[in-house]
Amino acid sequence: MDNIPLPVTEVLAAYQFSSHATLQSFGAGLINHTWRVKDDGKDFILQKMNTNVFKEPENIAYNIDLIDSYLKANHPDYFFVAPVKTKSGDLMACHEHEFYRLFPFVDNSRTYDVVETADQAFEAAGQFGLFTHLLSGISAQDLKITIPRFHNLSVRYMQFEEACSTGSATRIAQAEQEIEFLRNNASIVKTFQAIQSSELFKIRVTHHDTKISNVLFDQYDKGICVIDLDTVMPGYFISDVGDMLRTYLSPVSEEEKDFSKIQARDEYFTAIVEGYLSYMSIDLNAEELRHFVYSGMFMIYMQAIRFLTDHLNNDVYYGAAYEGHNFIRAKNQITLLTRLKEKEAYFNELVMKSVKH
Repeated sequence: MDNIPLPVTEVLAAYQFSSHATLQSFGAGLINHTWRVKDDGKDFILQKMNTNVFKEPENIAYNIDLIDSYLKANHPDYFFVAPVKTKSGDLMACHEHEFYRLFPFVDNSRTYDVVETADQAFEAAGQFGLFTHLLSGISAQDLKITIPRFHNLSVRYMQFEEACSTGSATRIAQAEQEIEFLRNNASIVKTFQAIQSSELFKIRVTHHDTKISNVLFDQYDKGICVIDLDTVMPGYFISDVGDMLRTYLSPVSEEEKDFSKIQARDEYFTAIVEGYLSYMSIDLNAEELRHFVYSGMFMIYMQAIRFLTDHLNNDVYYGAAYEGHNFIRAKNQITLLTRLKEKEAYFNELVMKSVKH
């Protein structure tokens, strides 16, 4: 294990690695530090968990172990990437209050940072739908909370209004139009609050981070399984569907400065609907299905207010690569929300047609 940093060497020693193991940085994730470990012809993924984001990593390990045990007992054919246990049988290795976990590397698999085709959107949506569908036998309340209030739009809106009062006066004046737009669309918050109090919306095992990079694809671009289960918690389906709509519909990301490139693409919406409902149509009731398009508005609106809140607070959460970075991101998401709202009625018709088929 020459040339491997000392803390990582000690972590690797907690597993069954030989002295010939090699290590290299892997992936472009922003939260956890990830390496690829090679040893005696076998590959693994090692992650150092970000305890600034995940303050109780034991909760993540508990959730993954619960899901792994349930799937092995009830759906043994489902391909699930479970963590490798340490020599002492632990789910994580701990070194000086830092937590690490090890996963087997899946051969002939690939991930994408950006959705490139509608077929990929279909496959990814199907994998997230399958994941929640197969875990319908678990009481979601048995899962631990890994990030408190993660997708609580009411809390995010309160933080936004607070920033409008106490944030940078210069930036508040600059963002007058955007603040007005978000306030004028606060009905999205009221709908979320109605969902929270409705018995028609079931709390399920929810991934909460359904970007394309959290799906493993095989060499033929077929979905293998979902990965990165750190945010798996009890939640509503609107979180998973909403995040897919937010990140798959437009051909450009939240970083795009040319807002004319932002679209809500029909074929990608159809792919998400058909992929997700290929497994979840029997799980979602009529009232939930009526909120399929709302899911996208929910997530886009929440991300818009989070970006604008951070801008008004002088970029203390997301940081900024350039002056006004979070303001651009907020306006980008406001544009995407506008594009989606323009197609709301049409997209709702597509959902209902898909269900009838």
